[in-house]
Amino acid sequence: MKTNYSQLTAMFAITRGSLRAIFRSPSAVVFSIAFPLIFILVFGFIGGGGRVSLNVAFDTQTDTTNPIYAAIRNIAGINVIKESAEELHEDLEKGRITAIINISHSGLANPPYSINLVSSEAVNPQNIQVLQSILNAVIAGINQKTYTGTPTIATINSNIQKIPGRIYRTIDFILPGQLGFSLLSSGVFGVAFLFFNLRQHLVLKRFYATPIKRSYIVLGEALSRVIFQMMTAIIIIGVGHFVFKFTLVHGFETFLSIMLLSFLALVLFMGFGFIVSSVAKNESTIPPFANLITLPQFLLAGTFFSIEAFPSWLQPICKILPLTHFNTAMRNIAFEGASLSSCWRELGVIGIWTLVVYSVAFKTFKWE
Repeated sequence: MKTNYSQLTAMFAITRGSLRAIFRSPSAVVFSIAFPLIFILVFGFIGGGGRVSLNVAFDTQTDTTNPIYAAIRNIAGINVIKESAEELHEDLEKGRITAIINISHSGLANPPYSINLVSSEAVNPQNIQVLQSILNAVIAGINQKTYTGTPTIATINSNIQKIPGRIYRTIDFILPGQLGFSLLSSGVFGVAFLFFNLRQHLVLKRFYATPIKRSYIVLGEALSRVIFQMMTAIIIIGVGHFVFKFTLVHGFETFLSIMLLSFLALVLFMGFGFIVSSVAKNESTIPPFANLITLPQFLLAGTFFSIEAFPSWLQPICKILPLTHFNTAMRNIAFEGASLSSCWRELGVIGIWTLVVYSVAFKTFKWE
């Protein structure tokens, strides 16, 4: 009696077999789980799980009667330095304080106040970003409680959601970069070696002897990689959150948003892997091709430190890289409580990269 051949059953069989092979591969476990976790542990212990402490000062002309001034002084982690103007200038030049804050009347009904920051090149750009985030959070909180009929109390942009008094830890910056590192490494190196070896060992050719379609072969192998890497993402986020208190603003809702973002990024990064597996002539040429894609992103995409630390001429290049936009969206969602829809620019860039990469992959991919 003849039965219908199930493409889905065959695809899932390939997925199961490929997933078992991934777990049996030491390199897959090391580069996808162990290596990022080592970075998280190192930076987590360096940060001590503690809060970021910023030294700031108020300009002598600051209006101290407004609610913004009082809110800033009551925020944990903000140390207000009181010194003479000459001493503050010297401390600012040496990077001992992050910024001098001046809150003044704007002379307008809306917004009534304006905030100006004076900083220096000696100050860590990441600290300035954290201070701006705190100021945005203060403004957002006052707007919500008091200025219900007024767009904003001050001129600092408050579109990004931030919560006043939230503790910003080192892990909140490091973990998104390490997750992106893991996704990019797995997507490029994992897929490139996988499909190159499938061709070299004639596994794909053996699949042709079965009724399964080519598209289901690719989907089956890709699905195993996605399942493995999503499990890796859960481990990385779980260790960061429960061991080092990595911030998930809205709890499980934020976690789901991060997982969806990780999935979209992984799909893109796997496209790079398909291209590398096709252009590589032999197995020894895969690492150089893969490193051409991954290494610039590891170094320039804000994985280990803010891209603001780079020269101004290099920053536009950094902002083109897809990993930059994953890291930015990841940090906005995890710490600032942003939704996926509010990260539309980052998702748009990732989407454009995905279309371009898979257009190239479809033209270059080789079955034999």
